[in-house]
Amino acid sequence: MPAAILLLAFWLCNVIGCRKTETGPVYQGRLEVTGICSNYTMSVTGGGLDSNQVETRWTDPTTNLTYTNAFRLNNPCDFPTTLKAGDSFFFQIESAPSQNCAQCLAFYPTPAKGLSIRVVQP
Repeated sequence: MPAAILLLAFWLCNVIGCRKTETGPVYQGRLEVTGICSNYTMSVTGGGLDSNQVETRWTDPTTNLTYTNAFRLNNPCDFPTTLKAGDSFFFQIESAPSQNCAQCLAFYPTPAKGLSIRVVQP
């Protein structure tokens, strides 16, 4: 009988989704640069994120455009494909991101500091 209960719990978890819900501060950001191979640059536009976690000023050497409070996206597999450069969204810092997609290794410049995030409201 205990094996049947475990099997049922496992099945329900797969059907309805047993995901750990992240709680914590919500920040506002903007997708600034969508470089090749998911080399994305974001900026924090609201929410009071600690400035030590981002580049206060970062200049894209390819375009010479400067961004404030910029960071590199560390978990592109989890980032919604519906967001485009210039789009704003709300996010939380992701403590344990999944990396469940293939990524190419082509390079596009990004800020030195990076964050793993989860979009909570596009």
